[in-house]
Amino acid sequence: MTDTGIDEIRAFNRFYTRLIGVLDEHIAQSPFSLAEARVLYEIGSRGHTTAAELSRLLDLDRAYLSRLLQGLLARELLVLSPIPSDRRQNSIALSSTGDKAVERLQHASEESVVALIEPLDADARLALRDAMGTIRRLLGDDLPAPTVVLRPHRIGELGWLIHRQAVLYNRELGWNGEFEALIARIYHEFEQAEADPPKALWVADRGGRVVGSVFVTAYAKRPGVAQLRMLYVEPEARGLGIGGQLVDQAIDFARRSGYAGMRLWTQSTLTAARRLYAAAGFHLVESGPHHSFGQDLVGEYWEIALQ
Repeated sequence: MTDTGIDEIRAFNRFYTRLIGVLDEHIAQSPFSLAEARVLYEIGSRGHTTAAELSRLLDLDRAYLSRLLQGLLARELLVLSPIPSDRRQNSIALSSTGDKAVERLQHASEESVVALIEPLDADARLALRDAMGTIRRLLGDDLPAPTVVLRPHRIGELGWLIHRQAVLYNRELGWNGEFEALIARIYHEFEQAEADPPKALWVADRGGRVVGSVFVTAYAKRPGVAQLRMLYVEPEARGLGIGGQLVDQAIDFARRSGYAGMRLWTQSTLTAARRLYAAAGFHLVESGPHHSFGQDLVGEYWEIALQ
C-alpha cells in the first residue's frame, strides 16, 4: 500500500474515534460506564452467553470482566444459570431489570445516531450506509449478504445506468465516448417506446444500491420478436448469479408477453455475458467484424425461440 493509503486510513481512524466519543456521550449521562454498557449490549444481543465468550468478543481481560460482571450482578441486572454440560461455566443473561436498562441505553444511542445523520438527505444516508457496510466486509466482518431484488427503474436511474456502463466499459475494455452516446440513444428509445408491444426494464437492487440492469423491447425489424438489451452487472456484484437472474427475468417476461422469440446483439469479447446467454438457451446465429467505440470488434447476434 502507498503511504497515501496508510495516511488516509489513519486519518479515518482518528476521525471515527472522535465520532464514537461523541456518540457515546450519552453513556456518561447513564448509570453505566462504557465498558458496562458494552457488556450489557452484548449479553442483550445474544440472549445468553458465558464469561469466556464475552472476554473473547469484547477483548476484555478476564479478571477485569469478572469485576464488571460482579458489579452488574450486585445491581440485579444479570442472572446466572448453570450449564449442565460444563460445570466450570455459567450461562449469563439479562434480568428483567437488565432488559429495561438496555432498552433505555439503546433508545439513547438511537437518538444520538438520528441527530448525527439528521442533516443528510436520503441519498447521502444511503451512501453512508453502503460505505460502512463496505468497510466492514473488506476488513473481515461477517455480514449477511444483502438481498437482491429485481424491480422497475426509478426517476434518475436511467441516467445512472448510462453513466455506469459508459465508465465500466471504458475502464474494462477501453471503449470511448461513442459507446456512451449510443447507449444514451438506446435508453432514450426505450423510454419513448409505446407500451404495446410490451416492454420492461429491471434494475438489480442489492441493499438499496443498483448493481445491474437489463431491458426488453420489441425488435423493430421482425414483428413478434423481442430484443434483450443493455445487460450489465457491477464488478462488486459479479459471481452472485445476478446476471443470470436478469436474463431469466427478461426471457420470462418476453414469453409471457406473447413474443415468439428473442434476439440480442453482443460482442465476442464479452465472454461472461456470452456464457450467460448460452446457459439460458440462446444460440449464436450471426457474427461479423466492425470498428466501433474506438476498437476493432466482432459483433454477434444471438437468438432464442420462446414459443
